[in-house]
Amino acid sequence: MTNNDSQIDWVEGTEDTEPSLDLSLSPDEFPALNPWDVVLCVSGTLISCENAVVVATIFYTPTLRAPTFLLIGSLATADLLAGLGLILHFLFRYCVPSDSVQLATVGLLVTSFSASVCSLLAITVDRYLSLRNALTYCSEHTVTRTRLMLLLTWAGSALLGLLPAMGWNCLQGASACSVVWPLARAHLALLSGAFLVAFALMLQLYARICRVVCRHAHQIALQHHFLPPSSSSHYVTTRRGVSTLALILGVFTSCWLPFAIYSLLGDASYPPLYTYATLLPATYNSLLNPLIYAFRNQEIQKVLLAACCGCFSNRLPCHNHPPSDV
Repeated sequence: MTNNDSQIDWVEGTEDTEPSLDLSLSPDEFPALNPWDVVLCVSGTLISCENAVVVATIFYTPTLRAPTFLLIGSLATADLLAGLGLILHFLFRYCVPSDSVQLATVGLLVTSFSASVCSLLAITVDRYLSLRNALTYCSEHTVTRTRLMLLLTWAGSALLGLLPAMGWNCLQGASACSVVWPLARAHLALLSGAFLVAFALMLQLYARICRVVCRHAHQIALQHHFLPPSSSSHYVTTRRGVSTLALILGVFTSCWLPFAIYSLLGDASYPPLYTYATLLPATYNSLLNPLIYAFRNQEIQKVLLAACCGCFSNRLPCHNHPPSDV
């Protein structure tokens, strides 16, 4: 067995050869260290640490139980699992190389990244419905709807993650391999197609949100001379939420769109460099989500500031901020 044949790559494919089908390794045969895998592992560590803070903050704070924070918690949980999946991929690839472990690891990554994308879509839906049904948003119906969205999000994501372990992989045929080993090309095409559908829905909902905000702004402008200054606070809060969504949508698009398009067009014969170059920015979406979304929320800021004040000094001034929508 040659050195190239003995390597098990999560991202597979070379310019001149197809992926090796001889995937059995002895305990003494380990692949050479790939710098790209090191970068992915470091990224996974940062992703896990950031999102663990968000999950812990929401879980241990009773006041953060609103539907919006449940969706943020779902997003942070998905990104946390994605970070752990990247770390496990590195450890298992270089310490315990085997087909079953690789299938489990890639299944975890598919589940977590799918749940992350679906959680972002659910947050967009929740934002739109909160604007369209402002009078009835704070009701039991909203809580039920949020739980249903979370159930569908994680059930669908788990199903997509289980498909490789259930046989939809390319371990038995190199011609069926995608740019991400051992995912079958049809499976990765399905994931990319689902991403494009979610992206289109988010664009449509965002356009509707903008129309609602513009209509609110026009109404406020017409009544400005007859209303007290505090009446515009709802509009300011709504505008902040829309700006947050615009920022997330822009980051989401720039991070995931290149990999989704490449997954549809490429196959296992393409150089692995192209896969790493498009996959690494996609993982950065999970790294940026807490910075852009959770940590910009003033309620979460208050909780984190109070925790820091309690941990480092009882004499540090803790400033309160008015609550705002995400």
